[in-house]
Amino acid sequence: MLSWTPFPFTGAYVYDRVCVAQHWKRLHAGDAEPMPDDDAALQAWAHFHNGAFQSAFESGLDLGPAGITVANKACCVYANYLERSEKSRLALFLETAERARMLATIEPLNPAAWYWQAYALGRYSQGISVAKALAEGLGQRIRAALEETLRLQPLHADAHVALGAFHAEVIDKVGPLIGRMTYGARKDVGLAMYRKALVLNPDSAMARLEYARGLVMLEGNPDSPEATHLYEQAAAIEPMDAKERLDRELAQAELGD
Repeated sequence: MLSWTPFPFTGAYVYDRVCVAQHWKRLHAGDAEPMPDDDAALQAWAHFHNGAFQSAFESGLDLGPAGITVANKACCVYANYLERSEKSRLALFLETAERARMLATIEPLNPAAWYWQAYALGRYSQGISVAKALAEGLGQRIRAALEETLRLQPLHADAHVALGAFHAEVIDKVGPLIGRMTYGARKDVGLAMYRKALVLNPDSAMARLEYARGLVMLEGNPDSPEATHLYEQAAAIEPMDAKERLDRELAQAELGD
């Protein structure tokens, strides 16, 4: 496969298996992923937290089902933040959604299998336009996968964020009435999902970024003081790993616009 665009802050994070295990709870406060017992899986996660996303992806795939989650997370983070080609981004999201769907068929009680289907399809939908994705039925798939994630793991903060974003995106594109009647999207539910995510993972810059975006969509005010405050909070959070660094950089870029 082609080499992926490297993480721009190479060397800023230097995790090994032991260090990842020691900080697992904080590093995975967002996805509530159980810590693996296998050293090879921990090493794949170390690659991820260091920003070596391609190494995390490839080593995860080499582990079979036990490594699919780290492979999927690495692929999605890379595609979302670093891949320059829109065509390649969309292809990576679709490939991830399919891997996650297949994992769900053999591990239906694995929350990550459902979450990464939803996340990948959600980002793909944004790429092709949310309106087109809704017309193709992707909205219902995304919502169902997120609801299954939360049924299996109610502490999955990132799934709460994604479900909040689902409500906000739908209402933004089709309006509150059609959004509620056709897709079950409601402003109060969306906002509650964002707030719940921050209760579960109070150190998350990503949750604040998405909450801010959701507020702008749901309130129709691009200069929302509350959204600006959330961006400011996200930009000030000290990142623990490469993914969090990318979130902080994005928040700082939003404030700079």
